[in-house]
Amino acid sequence: MSHKPAKRSLTDLYRMKQQAIPVAWVTAYDVPFAHAAERAGVDMILVGDSGGMVQLGHPTTNPVTMAEMITLASAARRGAPNTFLIGDMPQGSYEPSPRDAVVNAMRFVKEAGADAIKCEGGQRQLRQVKAMVDGGILVMGHLGLTPQSTASFGGYRVQGKSRESFERTLEDALALQSAGVFAILLEAMPEEPAAQIARQLRIPVYGIGAGGKLDGQLLIMHDLVGFYQPFRPWFAKCYLPQVARKFADYLDGAPDLKHLGRVERRDGLLVLVEMAVAEYVAEVRSGAFPGAEYSYPIKDSELAALRASEKWLG
Repeated sequence: MSHKPAKRSLTDLYRMKQQAIPVAWVTAYDVPFAHAAERAGVDMILVGDSGGMVQLGHPTTNPVTMAEMITLASAARRGAPNTFLIGDMPQGSYEPSPRDAVVNAMRFVKEAGADAIKCEGGQRQLRQVKAMVDGGILVMGHLGLTPQSTASFGGYRVQGKSRESFERTLEDALALQSAGVFAILLEAMPEEPAAQIARQLRIPVYGIGAGGKLDGQLLIMHDLVGFYQPFRPWFAKCYLPQVARKFADYLDGAPDLKHLGRVERRDGLLVLVEMAVAEYVAEVRSGAFPGAEYSYPIKDSELAALRASEKWLG
Protein backbone atom coordinates (compact mmCIF):
# COMPACT_ATOMS: atom_id res chain seq x y z
CA MET A 1 0.00 0.00 0.00
CA SER A 2 1.31 3.41 -0.91
CA HIS A 3 0.26 6.94 -1.68
CA LYS A 4 0.20 7.75 -5.38
CA PRO A 5 2.79 10.46 -6.11
CA ALA A 6 0.87 12.20 -8.89
CA LYS A 7 -2.19 11.90 -11.09
CA ARG A 8 -1.67 9.92 -14.29
CA SER A 9 -1.72 12.03 -17.43
CA LEU A 10 -2.71 11.01 -20.94
CA THR A 11 1.01 10.93 -21.74
CA ASP A 12 1.55 8.51 -18.86
CA LEU A 13 -1.22 6.19 -20.11
CA TYR A 14 0.24 6.12 -23.62
CA ARG A 15 3.74 5.57 -22.25
CA MET A 16 2.45 2.61 -20.19
CA LYS A 17 0.98 1.11 -23.37
CA GLN A 18 4.28 1.53 -25.23
CA GLN A 19 6.22 -0.02 -22.36
CA ALA A 20 3.67 -2.84 -21.89
CA ILE A 21 2.90 -1.79 -18.31
CA PRO A 22 -0.71 -2.86 -17.63
CA VAL A 23 -3.00 -0.15 -16.29
CA ALA A 24 -4.97 -1.16 -13.18
CA TRP A 25 -8.19 0.70 -12.51
CA VAL A 26 -11.37 0.28 -10.50
CA THR A 27 -14.76 1.87 -10.07
CA ALA A 28 -15.61 4.03 -7.06
CA TYR A 29 -18.67 6.10 -6.25
CA ASP A 30 -18.01 7.68 -2.88
CA VAL A 31 -15.30 9.12 -0.65
CA PRO A 32 -14.11 6.05 1.31
CA PHE A 33 -13.81 3.66 -1.63
CA ALA A 34 -12.17 6.30 -3.82
CA HIS A 35 -9.76 7.17 -0.99
CA ALA A 36 -8.83 3.50 -0.54
CA ALA A 37 -8.33 3.08 -4.29
CA GLU A 38 -6.04 6.10 -4.47
CA ARG A 39 -3.96 4.94 -1.51
CA ALA A 40 -3.67 1.49 -3.10
CA GLY A 41 -2.09 2.99 -6.21
CA VAL A 42 -4.68 2.52 -8.96
CA ASP A 43 -3.96 4.33 -12.21
CA MET A 44 -7.53 5.46 -12.85
CA ILE A 45 -10.96 5.48 -11.25
CA LEU A 46 -14.18 5.06 -13.21
CA VAL A 47 -17.33 6.48 -11.66
CA GLY A 48 -19.46 3.97 -13.51
CA ASP A 49 -23.20 4.01 -14.02
CA SER A 50 -22.88 0.65 -12.25
CA GLY A 51 -23.11 2.84 -9.16
CA GLY A 52 -26.81 2.97 -9.85
CA MET A 53 -26.94 -0.74 -9.03
CA VAL A 54 -24.31 -1.25 -6.34
CA GLN A 55 -24.85 2.06 -4.52
CA LEU A 56 -28.39 3.18 -5.33
CA GLY A 57 -30.11 -0.18 -5.57
CA HIS A 58 -31.49 -0.01 -9.11
CA PRO A 59 -31.92 -3.42 -10.80
CA THR A 60 -30.00 -2.22 -13.89
CA THR A 61 -27.93 0.80 -14.89
CA ASN A 62 -30.69 2.23 -17.08
CA PRO A 63 -32.57 4.30 -14.46
CA VAL A 64 -29.46 6.23 -13.40
CA THR A 65 -29.76 9.98 -13.98
CA MET A 66 -27.17 12.57 -14.84
CA ALA A 67 -27.79 14.30 -11.51
CA GLU A 68 -27.07 11.06 -9.64
CA MET A 69 -23.88 10.53 -11.63
CA ILE A 70 -22.66 14.04 -10.83
CA THR A 71 -23.26 13.41 -7.13
CA LEU A 72 -21.36 10.11 -7.24
CA ALA A 73 -18.51 11.54 -9.32
CA SER A 74 -18.14 14.60 -7.09
CA ALA A 75 -17.86 12.37 -4.04
CA ALA A 76 -15.29 10.12 -5.71
CA ARG A 77 -13.25 13.15 -6.74
CA ARG A 78 -13.17 14.40 -3.15
CA GLY A 79 -12.01 10.97 -2.02
CA ALA A 80 -9.32 10.68 -4.70
CA PRO A 81 -8.09 14.16 -5.66
CA ASN A 82 -4.87 12.82 -7.22
CA THR A 83 -6.23 10.05 -9.44
CA PHE A 84 -7.29 10.22 -13.10
CA LEU A 85 -11.09 10.16 -12.84
CA ILE A 86 -13.52 9.15 -15.57
CA GLY A 87 -17.24 9.92 -15.45
CA ASP A 88 -19.59 7.42 -17.07
CA MET A 89 -22.28 8.97 -19.27
CA PRO A 90 -25.63 7.44 -18.21
CA GLN A 91 -28.26 6.31 -20.65
CA GLY A 92 -30.10 9.26 -22.17
CA SER A 93 -27.38 11.80 -21.44
CA TYR A 94 -25.65 11.65 -24.84
CA GLU A 95 -27.74 9.67 -27.34
CA PRO A 96 -30.34 12.36 -28.24
CA SER A 97 -27.92 14.81 -29.88
CA PRO A 98 -24.30 15.99 -30.06
CA ARG A 99 -25.33 19.07 -28.07
CA ASP A 100 -26.75 16.94 -25.24
CA ALA A 101 -23.54 14.92 -25.24
CA VAL A 102 -21.30 17.96 -24.94
CA VAL A 103 -23.44 19.70 -22.30
CA ASN A 104 -23.63 16.63 -20.06
CA ALA A 105 -20.01 15.60 -20.56
CA MET A 106 -18.94 19.12 -19.62
CA ARG A 107 -20.94 18.79 -16.40
CA PHE A 108 -18.67 15.92 -15.38
CA VAL A 109 -15.64 18.11 -16.02
CA LYS A 110 -16.85 21.38 -14.48
CA GLU A 111 -19.10 20.17 -11.64
CA ALA A 112 -17.40 16.92 -10.62
CA GLY A 113 -13.79 17.60 -11.61
CA ALA A 114 -13.58 14.57 -13.91
CA ASP A 115 -10.58 14.24 -16.20
CA ALA A 116 -12.48 12.33 -18.89
CA ILE A 117 -15.79 10.69 -19.70
CA LYS A 118 -16.78 7.26 -21.01
CA CYS A 119 -19.73 6.44 -23.23
CA GLU A 120 -21.08 3.29 -24.81
CA GLY A 121 -21.59 2.58 -28.48
CA GLY A 122 -19.63 2.62 -31.70
CA GLN A 123 -20.55 3.97 -35.11
CA ARG A 124 -24.08 4.92 -34.08
CA GLN A 125 -22.63 7.41 -31.56
CA LEU A 126 -19.87 8.88 -33.73
CA ARG A 127 -21.48 12.32 -34.08
CA GLN A 128 -21.81 12.62 -30.32
CA VAL A 129 -18.28 11.34 -29.68
CA LYS A 130 -16.75 13.70 -32.21
CA ALA A 131 -18.68 16.65 -30.76
CA MET A 132 -17.34 15.91 -27.28
CA VAL A 133 -13.79 15.47 -28.57
CA ASP A 134 -14.06 18.70 -30.55
CA GLY A 135 -15.24 20.36 -27.35
CA GLY A 136 -11.93 19.52 -25.71
CA ILE A 137 -13.23 16.63 -23.61
CA LEU A 138 -11.26 13.39 -23.26
CA VAL A 139 -13.55 10.55 -24.32
CA MET A 140 -13.17 6.82 -23.74
CA GLY A 141 -15.23 4.44 -25.86
CA HIS A 142 -16.95 1.32 -24.52
CA LEU A 143 -17.61 -1.70 -26.75
CA GLY A 144 -18.40 -5.38 -26.45
CA LEU A 145 -21.10 -5.98 -23.88
CA THR A 146 -22.53 -2.50 -23.32
CA PRO A 147 -24.91 -2.74 -20.32
CA GLN A 148 -27.09 0.18 -21.40
CA SER A 149 -27.94 -1.71 -24.61
CA THR A 150 -28.28 -5.28 -23.35
CA ALA A 151 -31.78 -5.56 -24.82
CA SER A 152 -30.29 -5.41 -28.32
CA PHE A 153 -27.95 -8.30 -27.45
CA GLY A 154 -30.71 -10.43 -25.92
CA GLY A 155 -29.40 -9.92 -22.38
CA TYR A 156 -25.98 -10.10 -20.77
CA ARG A 157 -24.17 -12.18 -23.39
CA VAL A 158 -20.48 -12.57 -24.16
CA GLN A 159 -19.54 -10.63 -27.29
CA GLY A 160 -16.99 -11.23 -30.05
CA LYS A 161 -17.43 -15.01 -30.25
CA SER A 162 -19.13 -14.98 -33.65
CA ARG A 163 -17.56 -13.61 -36.82
CA GLU A 164 -20.31 -11.01 -37.15
CA SER A 165 -19.91 -9.80 -33.57
CA PHE A 166 -16.11 -9.66 -33.85
CA GLU A 167 -16.13 -7.76 -37.15
CA ARG A 168 -18.75 -5.28 -35.93
CA THR A 169 -16.80 -4.59 -32.76
CA LEU A 170 -13.55 -4.11 -34.67
CA GLU A 171 -15.23 -1.72 -37.11
CA ASP A 172 -16.71 0.23 -34.19
CA ALA A 173 -13.32 0.39 -32.47
CA LEU A 174 -11.57 1.71 -35.57
CA ALA A 175 -14.33 4.27 -36.09
CA LEU A 176 -14.07 5.48 -32.50
CA GLN A 177 -10.30 5.78 -32.84
CA SER A 178 -10.77 7.91 -35.95
CA ALA A 179 -13.28 10.06 -34.06
CA GLY A 180 -10.62 10.87 -31.48
CA VAL A 181 -11.28 8.74 -28.38
CA PHE A 182 -8.17 8.38 -26.22
CA ALA A 183 -8.87 4.75 -25.27
CA ILE A 184 -11.46 1.99 -25.54
CA LEU A 185 -12.89 -0.36 -22.92
CA LEU A 186 -13.87 -3.84 -24.14
CA GLU A 187 -16.32 -5.73 -21.94
CA ALA A 188 -17.15 -9.44 -21.79
CA MET A 189 -15.18 -10.86 -24.70
CA PRO A 190 -12.91 -13.90 -24.96
CA GLU A 191 -9.22 -13.08 -24.84
CA GLU A 192 -8.39 -13.93 -28.45
CA PRO A 193 -10.82 -11.62 -30.29
CA ALA A 194 -10.25 -8.85 -27.74
CA ALA A 195 -6.48 -9.07 -28.26
CA GLN A 196 -6.96 -9.06 -32.03
CA ILE A 197 -8.96 -5.82 -31.82
CA ALA A 198 -6.33 -4.22 -29.57
CA ARG A 199 -3.59 -5.27 -31.98
CA GLN A 200 -5.20 -3.23 -34.76
CA LEU A 201 -5.54 -0.01 -32.74
CA ARG A 202 -2.99 2.65 -31.86
CA ILE A 203 -4.77 3.80 -28.71
CA PRO A 204 -4.88 1.91 -25.39
CA VAL A 205 -7.49 -0.84 -25.16
CA TYR A 206 -8.54 -1.87 -21.67
CA GLY A 207 -10.67 -4.78 -20.61
CA ILE A 208 -13.28 -5.80 -18.09
CA GLY A 209 -13.81 -9.48 -18.63
CA ALA A 210 -11.89 -9.39 -21.93
CA GLY A 211 -8.80 -11.43 -21.11
CA GLY A 212 -5.27 -10.53 -20.13
CA LYS A 213 -3.73 -9.47 -23.46
CA LEU A 214 -4.90 -5.85 -23.35
CA ASP A 215 -3.36 -2.64 -22.05
CA GLY A 216 -5.01 -2.84 -18.64
CA GLN A 217 -7.82 -4.17 -16.49
CA LEU A 218 -10.91 -2.70 -14.83
CA LEU A 219 -12.92 -4.22 -11.97
CA ILE A 220 -16.06 -3.06 -10.21
CA MET A 221 -15.03 -2.16 -6.66
CA HIS A 222 -18.03 -3.90 -5.12
CA ASP A 223 -17.05 -7.15 -6.89
CA LEU A 224 -13.41 -6.76 -5.90
CA VAL A 225 -14.32 -6.57 -2.19
CA GLY A 226 -17.46 -8.76 -2.29
CA PHE A 227 -19.80 -5.94 -1.36
CA TYR A 228 -22.63 -6.66 -3.84
CA GLN A 229 -24.87 -9.66 -3.20
CA PRO A 230 -27.31 -9.99 -6.17
CA PHE A 231 -24.76 -11.37 -8.65
CA ARG A 232 -21.08 -11.39 -9.57
CA PRO A 233 -19.83 -11.58 -13.16
CA TRP A 234 -17.83 -14.62 -14.29
CA PHE A 235 -14.70 -12.49 -14.72
CA ALA A 236 -14.82 -10.69 -11.36
CA LYS A 237 -12.48 -11.72 -8.56
CA CYS A 238 -13.02 -10.93 -4.88
CA TYR A 239 -9.68 -10.20 -3.24
CA LEU A 240 -10.71 -10.16 0.41
CA PRO A 241 -9.96 -13.87 1.00
CA GLN A 242 -6.43 -13.20 -0.25
CA VAL A 243 -5.75 -10.37 2.19
CA ALA A 244 -7.77 -11.48 5.24
CA ARG A 245 -4.75 -13.07 6.93
CA LYS A 246 -2.56 -10.09 6.03
CA PHE A 247 -5.09 -7.77 7.65
CA ALA A 248 -5.29 -9.94 10.76
CA ASP A 249 -1.48 -10.00 11.01
CA TYR A 250 -1.44 -6.21 10.58
CA LEU A 251 -3.78 -5.79 13.54
CA ASP A 252 -1.94 -8.40 15.63
CA GLY A 253 1.31 -6.58 14.98
CA ALA A 254 0.07 -3.16 16.01
CA PRO A 255 1.79 -2.04 19.24
CA ASP A 256 -1.28 -0.10 20.33
CA LEU A 257 -4.64 -0.89 18.74
CA LYS A 258 -6.36 1.96 20.55
CA HIS A 259 -3.85 4.45 19.13
CA LEU A 260 -4.14 2.82 15.68
CA GLY A 261 -7.89 3.40 15.75
CA ARG A 262 -8.43 6.62 17.69
CA VAL A 263 -5.44 8.56 16.38
CA GLU A 264 -4.52 7.05 13.01
CA ARG A 265 -7.96 5.64 12.17
CA ARG A 266 -6.25 2.76 10.39
CA ASP A 267 -7.85 -0.22 12.12
CA GLY A 268 -10.89 -1.02 10.01
CA LEU A 269 -12.55 -1.50 6.65
CA LEU A 270 -10.67 1.33 4.95
CA VAL A 271 -7.37 -0.50 5.45
CA LEU A 272 -8.85 -3.85 4.47
CA VAL A 273 -10.23 -2.45 1.20
CA GLU A 274 -6.93 -0.71 0.53
CA MET A 275 -5.10 -4.01 0.96
CA ALA A 276 -7.51 -5.79 -1.38
CA VAL A 277 -7.17 -3.15 -4.10
CA ALA A 278 -3.38 -3.12 -3.74
CA GLU A 279 -3.37 -6.90 -4.22
CA TYR A 280 -5.44 -6.48 -7.39
CA VAL A 281 -3.08 -3.78 -8.71
CA ALA A 282 -0.10 -6.06 -8.10
CA GLU A 283 -1.76 -8.97 -9.93
CA VAL A 284 -2.65 -6.78 -12.92
CA ARG A 285 0.92 -5.47 -13.11
CA SER A 286 2.38 -8.97 -12.97
CA GLY A 287 -0.13 -10.43 -15.42
CA ALA A 288 -1.53 -12.85 -12.84
CA PHE A 289 -4.98 -11.32 -13.22
CA PRO A 290 -7.20 -12.15 -14.99
CA GLY A 291 -5.59 -15.39 -16.17
CA ALA A 292 -7.68 -18.24 -17.60
CA GLU A 293 -9.78 -18.55 -14.43
CA TYR A 294 -11.31 -15.09 -14.86
CA SER A 295 -11.51 -15.01 -18.66
CA TYR A 296 -14.29 -16.17 -20.95
CA PRO A 297 -13.51 -19.36 -22.91
CA ILE A 298 -14.01 -19.78 -26.63
CA LYS A 299 -14.46 -23.03 -28.54
CA ASP A 300 -11.87 -24.09 -31.10
CA SER A 301 -14.53 -24.05 -33.80
CA GLU A 302 -15.57 -20.49 -32.88
CA LEU A 303 -11.97 -19.29 -32.89
CA ALA A 304 -11.34 -20.96 -36.25
CA ALA A 305 -14.33 -19.09 -37.71
CA LEU A 306 -12.97 -15.80 -36.39
CA ARG A 307 -9.53 -16.46 -37.85
CA ALA A 308 -11.15 -17.06 -41.23
CA SER A 309 -12.39 -13.47 -41.24
CA GLU A 310 -10.61 -11.16 -43.67
CA LYS A 311 -10.43 -8.66 -40.82
CA TRP A 312 -8.31 -11.01 -38.66
CA LEU A 313 -4.62 -10.23 -38.99
CA GLY A 314 -2.33 -13.26 -39.07
